Amino acid sequence: MQTTIANQTSTHLPILYSLRHCPYAMRARIAIFKSKQPVYLRDLKLNNKPTEMLALSKNKTVPMLVSSSDSGVEVIEESLDIMLKVLADNDPTQLLAPPNTTLDNMLSLINYYETGLIPANENYKCAKRYQETNIVECRQICETYLQQLESRLTQHQFLLADTESLMDIALMPFIRQFSKVERQWYQQSPYPHLRAWLNRYLQSPMFTKIMAKHELWVDCHTDIIFGDVKRTIST
Repeated sequence: MQTTIANQTSTHLPILYSLRHCPYAMRARIAIFKSKQPVYLRDLKLNNKPTEMLALSKNKTVPMLVSSSDSGVEVIEESLDIMLKVLADNDPTQLLAPPNTTLDNMLSLINYYETGLIPANENYKCAKRYQETNIVECRQICETYLQQLESRLTQHQFLLADTESLMDIALMPFIRQFSKVERQWYQQSPYPHLRAWLNRYLQSPMFTKIMAKHELWVDCHTDIIFGDVKRTIST
């Protein structure tokens, strides 16, 4: 990956507004990295959002992908939609086409975990943060989903097959989030395949690159060229 500072007036690449540790923004960055298409990365803090973003945003949050063309400006504000967009444009490792299933079936599975695991994960995090008495119950609700993922990973290296898919990168940031709530419990938990799967991501060069820390856009007003690109980009 080449990380380059670009002049703020250069707008021929899409712009990604992002928050470094947000799992939704994280998975958008992973998909962009996997698509081998560069974007201008604008890191921000939620309590100091740039006016340039707010002028275009309905949700007022991240991630947000802004693309300009002769036909106008396209704004995508849902992380999964960003992932689908960039991978539809270029998907060199076939993340949208895993073996033995369809894209619609994969999206249905992702929705199942998003509507179940993610809110359960939020409750688990809150129980730990506020030292509530129901932390074990909150964790056990999460575990109903982790057990399913563990079972999948006993059958193949990734969640749907022996090759990586959109489902893997869509869920990974939330499994990472779960793993950090009670670290000692997680390390001893009965999910060895899930831990190995997560560690494969966390220890990869890709993860190091998508988690690199950059100066905030509101502080520098210069764009960072982000992506797994092999060529020099003129700005």
